[in-house]
Amino acid sequence: MTPPDRMVLFIKIADAQETRGIASLHGKPMQQPPQLPDRLLRFFLADDRLEEVLGDLHEEYRWQVNRVGEQRARWQYWIDALGFIKPQFSIRQESNHYSNPSNTTMLRNYLKIAFRNLARHKGYSAINIGGLAVGMAVAMLIGLWIYDELSYNTYHQHYNRIAQVMQHQTVNGHISTQESIPIPLDAELRNKYGNNFKHLALAAYPGNRILSYGEKKLARTGNYMGADMPEILSLAMLKGNRNGLKETNSILLSASTAQALFGDTDPIDKLINIEGKADVKVTGIYEDLPFNTEFHDLTFIAPWELYVATQPWVKQALDKRVWGENSFQLFVQLADHTAIKTVSDRILNAKLDNVPAEDKKYKSEIFLHPMSDWRLYSGWEEGVQTGGYIQYVRLFAIVGIFVLLLACINFMNLSTARSEKRAKEVGIRKAVGSVRSQLVNQFFSESFLVVVLAFVGALLLIMGSLPWFNNLANKQITFPWSKLPFWLISLGFILITGLLAGSYPALYLSSFQPIKVLKGTFKVGGLAAMPRKVLIVVQFTVSITLIIGTIIVYRQIQHTKNRPLGYDNNGVVMIPMLSPAFYGKYDVLKTDLKNAGVIQEIAESSSPMTGVWSNTSGFNWQGKDPSLDTDFSTIWVTHDFGKTVGWQFKEGRDFSRAFSTDSSAMIINETAVKFMGLKHPVGTVVTWGEENDSRAKKYTIIGVIKDVLAESPYEPVKQAIYVMDYNNVNWIMLKLSSNRSVSQSIATIESVFKKHIPSAPFSYKFAYEEFGKKFASEERIGKLAGSFAVLAIFLSCLGLFGLASFTAEQRTKEIGVRKVLGASVLNLWSLLSKDFLMLVIIACLIASPIAYYYLSDWLNDYQYRTEISWWVFAGSGVGALIITLVTVSFQTVKAALVNPVKSLRSE
Repeated sequence: MTPPDRMVLFIKIADAQETRGIASLHGKPMQQPPQLPDRLLRFFLADDRLEEVLGDLHEEYRWQVNRVGEQRARWQYWIDALGFIKPQFSIRQESNHYSNPSNTTMLRNYLKIAFRNLARHKGYSAINIGGLAVGMAVAMLIGLWIYDELSYNTYHQHYNRIAQVMQHQTVNGHISTQESIPIPLDAELRNKYGNNFKHLALAAYPGNRILSYGEKKLARTGNYMGADMPEILSLAMLKGNRNGLKETNSILLSASTAQALFGDTDPIDKLINIEGKADVKVTGIYEDLPFNTEFHDLTFIAPWELYVATQPWVKQALDKRVWGENSFQLFVQLADHTAIKTVSDRILNAKLDNVPAEDKKYKSEIFLHPMSDWRLYSGWEEGVQTGGYIQYVRLFAIVGIFVLLLACINFMNLSTARSEKRAKEVGIRKAVGSVRSQLVNQFFSESFLVVVLAFVGALLLIMGSLPWFNNLANKQITFPWSKLPFWLISLGFILITGLLAGSYPALYLSSFQPIKVLKGTFKVGGLAAMPRKVLIVVQFTVSITLIIGTIIVYRQIQHTKNRPLGYDNNGVVMIPMLSPAFYGKYDVLKTDLKNAGVIQEIAESSSPMTGVWSNTSGFNWQGKDPSLDTDFSTIWVTHDFGKTVGWQFKEGRDFSRAFSTDSSAMIINETAVKFMGLKHPVGTVVTWGEENDSRAKKYTIIGVIKDVLAESPYEPVKQAIYVMDYNNVNWIMLKLSSNRSVSQSIATIESVFKKHIPSAPFSYKFAYEEFGKKFASEERIGKLAGSFAVLAIFLSCLGLFGLASFTAEQRTKEIGVRKVLGASVLNLWSLLSKDFLMLVIIACLIASPIAYYYLSDWLNDYQYRTEISWWVFAGSGVGALIITLVTVSFQTVKAALVNPVKSLRSE
């Protein structure tokens, strides 16, 4: 029998069966057969027999209910169903070669039909492919970003066995965690716990230092480190070897630094000067470290022994085994047979067992912080690890999944919305012998074709947007074209996306009953649209949540930026004193710069305005609580420092040349007054050191200033003291003149500095720019979240546009009839738009509590934080409604303006 004959016969059988069951339409409501026999049949019967057998049994059941009653009909249904549980019905029927084509032929047929469907409906195809391409591109970019974060520091060969030695200390009842450790701890670990370590290396803190070779002078970031550090970092040596720091006067250079100093000349054994303090010999050149390592800006390494030799205070701390000077870093690589947690437990009291009795109250606990945790788990609170950057990795992983889900939802919605258009196709296919599995394969093939095309589009989008994304995320991500794992993951990504996007349409469309479809009685009921409505709500819930999150992040940043600084950072220039040549030049610099009219004031300090480089203790005053641990931020300054930075006095006065006693004067901040419990601070005598110690010095408080925000803008300002000392300074502060342009002033300042300090390159920083960098991480997160929120809204609106377009097309005749009966454009616009608006309102109601819960938790990480205002939720909801109206209105108004004659001419 040919397929057309079979279809005709199928329709005749349908007519006969419908006639037999017509009586049920005039009696009580149609009864459903027992479910358990149906389940048994689905389990035992072959796919090609199942639908036909179930259809016949259901028709027979309804006829029997009308003839003999429901109870007897149910017994008869069981008997009839069990009669089909036989071996011959579980075997697939043999078909001729016309109905059993090869898999290759079927696949080719699936793809041909899929291409034809895409070409026939270009608008919907563009929305589907474009939306999926954007969603996949976003998910892949986020995936590359997450991979870069998770692979941080993995460049180092022994990544899993490297750790930094850190300590917990209890101060005034609170546990603080710091990476700074005392020098003697290195020898203690080597002597008592040496079998647990393969390498140990003390290190100073990295900073800009001057390297000179002949007339070339460069300011480069580097560090003084122990001889084992090149092995710990597994440096890739281009010249020389990792033992190059064995000699005191030696240095290892990165390839870029060597190129900058020597050009194409071989640098090995060449002598260069470092910081104007010592001549060192180049003993090795190492490959520049990648951007995703903590040491990416380490452009040279000088020996730790050279640091000790050129810094008297360090040598003193080493010779006298000073356990209270926590100013250094210590890195270790564990021995092969040990575990980080085990060794960390062993060295717990390595410091506490050696400190003087008066310092045991700090309860110092030494522990190892593994390199694998440096990037993502750097947060500590009361001695407990509280996470860190990992929260953003998790956040954006969720965002990536949801953005991809939004794109897949568009595909699902548009595919199922067009179900009536494809219902006859499904009915005819089933009538001529197609089984449900073949239809599922057909629809999945269409889904995978769309996904493959979208994947190609996503790759093109990534190629075009990766430079922008790197700049936004402060990354140096490259596309892994040559890496096989990437393509394997991409294949899995395509499969998952194809299954995710195509599963619901495939299962839904293949479930249509051919009898109803071919009789013309098939209609999509109200419940059929419910999944689409749920998916739209999910889309806009995600989008609105991202919008609210972006607004709160920006409000938190702005709230902190508006926090009072306690000084005026406008026009303040900070110049690091990179070499001994800077010292003793204060007066000549001041004279020349003021005579040139480029500055208002000049001063020097031990710390920049955007940081505190020293914290000290050991202070005593009358009425001090004996149990109070006196830990103060300590800044040494020169005369005119207050005038230069514009700090603000609450009471008392500034340092003055008119008072010779100011060398023993002290200025404190508001927090220090509260910390010390002083009611009348000015005039209070503070002793630095023990009363019976001959080295103790007495200071008199002469002024109280408003808190100067020098460290984290998200944390409370710490108690601080300012004392005068022209010898213990590291920075020059300039207040630029307001009647000269900044560029002209900087050029003049540079010429003056080169005149008096020709051996050092001129380097400067603006205080307001350095303060702005403190918000870099949060601003970056805010920009990323904002970008993803815009894309989420775009994807949601793209799907909404397609659905609105299809709805308008589906209701063309209804719109025509309503216009003939007098409906206005506004009435029709309201009719077509209200359903979509209601879904967005529901999404707003769901998104608001979700956003509030997670953002409240995020803000709790900041002690200085903004409030979550109601208008943020209201504004986000109104914005989403406006965007929805704009998106939907284009199609609804277009449909409402169509001449009803055109829409009704076929009636």
